[in-house]
Amino acid sequence: MKIIRLKTAVVEGNFDWTFVRIETDEAVTGLGECFFAPGLTAILRSLEPLLLGEDPRDIHRLFRKLQLATSGAGSVAGIIYNAISGIEAALWDVLGQWLDVPIYRLLGGKFRDKVRIYADCHGGEALESLDEVLRSRRASWDAMGPAHAARDYYGEAGEESASSPDEYCRRALEKRAEGFTALKFDLDVPSTLGSDPHNRVLSNRAIDHMVGLIGAVRDAVGKDTDIAVDCHWRYNASDAVKVARALEPFRLLWLEDPVPPNNTAALKDVSSKVRVPIATGENLYLFEGFEEIIAQHALSVVTPDLQKVGGLSVAQSIAQFADVHTMPVAPHNISSPVGTLAAAHFCAAIPNFLALEFHASEVPFWNDLVEGLPKPIIQNGFISVPEKPGLGVKLNEEVARRYARKGEPFFQ
Repeated sequence: MKIIRLKTAVVEGNFDWTFVRIETDEAVTGLGECFFAPGLTAILRSLEPLLLGEDPRDIHRLFRKLQLATSGAGSVAGIIYNAISGIEAALWDVLGQWLDVPIYRLLGGKFRDKVRIYADCHGGEALESLDEVLRSRRASWDAMGPAHAARDYYGEAGEESASSPDEYCRRALEKRAEGFTALKFDLDVPSTLGSDPHNRVLSNRAIDHMVGLIGAVRDAVGKDTDIAVDCHWRYNASDAVKVARALEPFRLLWLEDPVPPNNTAALKDVSSKVRVPIATGENLYLFEGFEEIIAQHALSVVTPDLQKVGGLSVAQSIAQFADVHTMPVAPHNISSPVGTLAAAHFCAAIPNFLALEFHASEVPFWNDLVEGLPKPIIQNGFISVPEKPGLGVKLNEEVARRYARKGEPFFQ
């Protein structure tokens, strides 16, 4: 079996969902998804010649070939791996179809038949559709809506845009009614009550506001629903400690990215001083990106993103190392059903899985993007692991083309 083509397509969801299709001379076609990045499809086109004529079943060797070929561009981390991760997932899909087994079987078999999903509730409101540099845009499914003025997701925000406890409660109850038993809320967006967006400092008033938001959610959903919170690496270690200590009575599932994830000392400083589990990982790459913070117990919950960490094999190595250190894994995930189901195969195949993120509640066509599974894909807060060969689904190209990003090739 030989690879004869690599094709791409980009669909506008609440983020750009970039699909990779690997075509072979035996009519077996693999599908993967990449995390968004500026210039991503150009990177994928540059990598295609390295794969042509290769055997797609040699997944580890091809990963190393792509890694070495891009080493001159500094591929020890970064958006090269957004591209490579999507390619690697498509290769697993090819291998699974060729062997007539699901991907989880190739990863060593499954520990569970269903994967628990947590709903990302953003900041008490639906997340806008964002482009590859986190500028808001009119959603592709709302083309007839009012004119939209683009703004920066991480731009300055004033007191007038701060979310209220009522908004957080309403969102929590909506998701709880849909069957989710775990919810995550942002603490830093859409506003931190007028704090300086650059100095990583939180006022006491801002901390009190955060505590009020999460306290209201806890009162609304009760003790049987897990609550996680996210800070998007915005704050300094001492203020993160203040936040975590103030939130301790709510027995959070985790506090995510309170400080920059590449600062092991700051992460360890926070983790050592609080009783709230600290989570990080979505912006780290390869096993090497996780090795030190896991070994030093600078975190409690490991959150790699499978669409950019380097692929399923890399993620499995990270999970195995985390398991040695008694840490659970809760993958970050903002992808379409394609990336989500690839992640579900991974989550089924590791012992220390905690929960998988779902970030597209407001995208009306999310379930329709793939064919081959009962709908909705998420039922009562769980995804049943596909049993069909490979990924277990096919892309619905009619739906994908309807919401394709203008100016990008669509499997051409």
